[in-house]
Amino acid sequence: MSILYNIFFFIIAIGVLVTFHEFGHYWVARKAGVKVLRFSVGFGKPLFTWRRKTAEGDEIEYIVAAIPLGGYVKMLDEREGEVSDAEKKRAFNNQHVSTRIAIVFAGPAFNFILAIFLYWLVFLMGATVDRPLVGETEAGSIAEQAGFEKRDEVLKVGDRSIQSWNEFRLAILDQGLDGGTISILVRNIDGVESRRELALGELRLLENEGDIFNVIGFSQWWPQLTAEIGGVIEKSAAENAGLQKNDVVLQVDGVEIDQWLSLVKMIREKPNKAMQFVVLRDGIKKSLTVIPQSRKNKDGEQGFIGAYQYISDEVRQQLVTHIEYSPFEAITKAVVKTWDMSTLTLRVLWKMITGEAALSNISGPITIATYAGVTASIGLVSFLSFLAVISVSLGVLNLLPVPMLDGGHLFYYLIEIIKGSPVSEAFELRGQQVGIVLLVLLMSVAIFNDIQRLIVNG
Repeated sequence: MSILYNIFFFIIAIGVLVTFHEFGHYWVARKAGVKVLRFSVGFGKPLFTWRRKTAEGDEIEYIVAAIPLGGYVKMLDEREGEVSDAEKKRAFNNQHVSTRIAIVFAGPAFNFILAIFLYWLVFLMGATVDRPLVGETEAGSIAEQAGFEKRDEVLKVGDRSIQSWNEFRLAILDQGLDGGTISILVRNIDGVESRRELALGELRLLENEGDIFNVIGFSQWWPQLTAEIGGVIEKSAAENAGLQKNDVVLQVDGVEIDQWLSLVKMIREKPNKAMQFVVLRDGIKKSLTVIPQSRKNKDGEQGFIGAYQYISDEVRQQLVTHIEYSPFEAITKAVVKTWDMSTLTLRVLWKMITGEAALSNISGPITIATYAGVTASIGLVSFLSFLAVISVSLGVLNLLPVPMLDGGHLFYYLIEIIKGSPVSEAFELRGQQVGIVLLVLLMSVAIFNDIQRLIVNG
């Protein structure tokens, strides 16, 4: 995936989310009669600027700026300059506290509304997803102790119905974040339904960065298929070696290959080392020399050749299912999904604050840009789902009581309601200084984590 491709879709994603967030402030401010002076998407040097007169006769400046990591709506305010007597009633600072709360809260609220709309589209369009089929569990793991067997299909986690492998993962994280025991309804290969009790105990799923299923011992079921090439990636080691679609790999370095996973394991163990392949092509055996490329992970270097497995339609039907909903069902699911993601985000944030979740789980702009590119390459449904998740995160983060964020301003207004007068400018200034320090620290941790991931993943 090219860097430019990732950056392009990152800008698209952030542009959509920031515009919607700031539009919330803008729309409610205008409805409340507050004079809006400027609507900016991005910070720094303006790239595009235009002005438009409103029905009320106001001239609003619209800006698209160079740094896409945020935006703002500038309103008439006596604290920021002279305001004529005729317009004082339209200044933001002169509005009743309930009006100011509505204007500030509107930004995060519009992010939640956008998430609901995006999830509604996703559920309405439907998606082909991996069925929640459990593979071999790791010996001695929590999953093995719970009695999970190969080809168990997960039907429910607690009372929540499960239709895909990703839903299964999310439900385990949600219900197992505090440890304890999770009751899981499964259907085995013979069609018999039963409950498995997953005893997490005091386990903290987010204490370390990485796949929570590796900690529990779960793997996804995959059928044992012959090592037939379904296709090769352009300019990959497989293409350079002459491997072609429908080649069946019979031997590697003299070792018989009986299934695809055996081939993958051997390749991973030999980065940058020549391997002798024997393949069957159109009934004729051919010998090829393949030199796997190398990529880094937490365990060191790993080989890969850029070829993917051939899977017949019959087998694919065992692995995937298609899910879609009616418009009414989709909106109900979208609201529930947005609520679930919001509460989960808050719980994870709290775990980080209390030290029960590793700060390495925080992602910054580099990781977000990578996911933007990856989800866009998969398809529209994946990209819309990604946008919905980030929109929820943006809404939740902006509601935190941190000065400089919307939640910080809402906290000031709460104090104002309690004490009967606005907080002092000195108090607000000190709060802004604290907020800047906190945000710089948060961004520093996020960027550090991004760089670490780049180093680890090569």
